[in-house]
Amino acid sequence: MKTGYVELARAQQERWQRAYEQNPGLNGTDPSAAARWTVRLFGAAGIDDVLELGAGQGRDALYLARQGFSVHATDFSEAALSRLRLAAQRDGLDDRVTAALHDVRDPLPPADSTVGAVYANVVLNMAFSRAELRSLVTEIRRVLRPGGLFVYTVWSTDDSRYGNCSEIGDGLYANDGFACRFFDLDLVTDLADRWELGGADLYTEDDRVLWRVTQAKPAPAS
Repeated sequence: MKTGYVELARAQQERWQRAYEQNPGLNGTDPSAAARWTVRLFGAAGIDDVLELGAGQGRDALYLARQGFSVHATDFSEAALSRLRLAAQRDGLDDRVTAALHDVRDPLPPADSTVGAVYANVVLNMAFSRAELRSLVTEIRRVLRPGGLFVYTVWSTDDSRYGNCSEIGDGLYANDGFACRFFDLDLVTDLADRWELGGADLYTEDDRVLWRVTQAKPAPAS
């Protein structure tokens, strides 16, 4: 990782930690539209275990658990994960939800081909270089079982904020103190290399325009 990105990553981690410490209700408690859609997809595919990246305080992880999935939630904010664990215990879901501190710039914890599905809601559009994004997607493919699904959402270049934020380099923008990237279809397609791209759909939530991307790890040739 280049020095500039190391510094940016550290600053963003501190920024998110402060945000979660200062606002216990950050992002709310209702599941996202992506989680509600993803539950149906994973259920239809017969998936029962999910690795969530960037789970925050757990609104989607807890929802997935309530729908019967076993969820391993990760985030790089201990403040967020502490609230997730407390909420899981309060709701009697701690047998279905585990939470671990993890920065997705590092190798993912699971062993090769051991995870049924990976879910990441508005995580990949954070402060990652393109090289880091490709590395992360490669790691996700590594941990998925053949045929396993990866669903992620990211802000689209169709969003009204695109072009109205301060650019900080390499396609990243500053938005209210947070670094972010807006995705176009070319980037979505690039990250689907060596995957089976099931769909890349635009949708709107809370005045944001996002991509919802579904891709599968190809099964080995027979």
